[in-house]
Amino acid sequence: MTLITDWTPEKAKAFGRENLAFRHGLHERPMFDDEGLARLLDLYPRDQLGVFTMGEDPKAWTTWRKGAAGNLTGDQLLDAAKSGRIWLNLRHTNDHLPDYAALGDEIFAEKAAHVPGLRAFKRDLGMLISSADAQVFYHLDVPLVSLWQLRGQKKVWVYPVADPYVGELDLEKIVLRETAEQFAFDPAWDKGATAYDLTPGTMVTWKQNAPHRIENGPMLNVSLSIEFMTPPALLRANIIYANGVLRRRLGARPRIQSGFGPVALGKLAVARGAKALNLQTPHVRHLPVTFGLDAGRPGVLVEQPRA
Repeated sequence: MTLITDWTPEKAKAFGRENLAFRHGLHERPMFDDEGLARLLDLYPRDQLGVFTMGEDPKAWTTWRKGAAGNLTGDQLLDAAKSGRIWLNLRHTNDHLPDYAALGDEIFAEKAAHVPGLRAFKRDLGMLISSADAQVFYHLDVPLVSLWQLRGQKKVWVYPVADPYVGELDLEKIVLRETAEQFAFDPAWDKGATAYDLTPGTMVTWKQNAPHRIENGPMLNVSLSIEFMTPPALLRANIIYANGVLRRRLGARPRIQSGFGPVALGKLAVARGAKALNLQTPHVRHLPVTFGLDAGRPGVLVEQPRA
């Protein structure tokens, strides 16, 4: 069965290199109806479930807060998403549930069948269940990403991988894990973005490291977020890592190379050596849990005292 209905030779050639929009049929599958989502939330490891809330100002990324689901059932969690302002993030669903592992295999088999020479690894198939009008602040990801809309509507702005949207120093800090993936946003940058209105049956993928942000429409949203690496994407990530090491250790002013040339491969060796020697200590930002969810009042956040 074909998942994506509008493959073209041009899209196949540009996949993984450019911003692209597709049509798909995943939203018609029963695994994404209320019963299927409640079952997913019951089966997914509770200690891995990301529960978040956020403010309304797209510039105020520091209002992104972490919560806890406690012992709520899948039905209760789904009700909380329908009536509150939360974002449920189920990372690596394919590593925990066989149905989603099979779905991931199906998706990547189709991509490989249409994109000549595609080798995808480090696959993270995650489910996103989020409330009406919720948002994800301006940020970027190190791997390649595709976002499949299953229920509801959302708008995604994708920005160029260039100044002023993101500089090479910003990229290095994120790849070296010195800072969070979220960072300062100027609303004026929307003029330079490509905006996508996602509805059930649409998918968008974008250039590696492209900054982006998301705003939900006034309804429950369900999306499938897939992160993955290819050999060129992994090389780029290692080049950025090596550049950060060279800048910090030697005071160099390196640039990002494209392709598999001698300089790029040399930086790959630098990155691997630096990681093996633990030359860079990541400063991982761990958000404290500041709220819980109330089983008797769906959508109500129970504030918890900060440590």
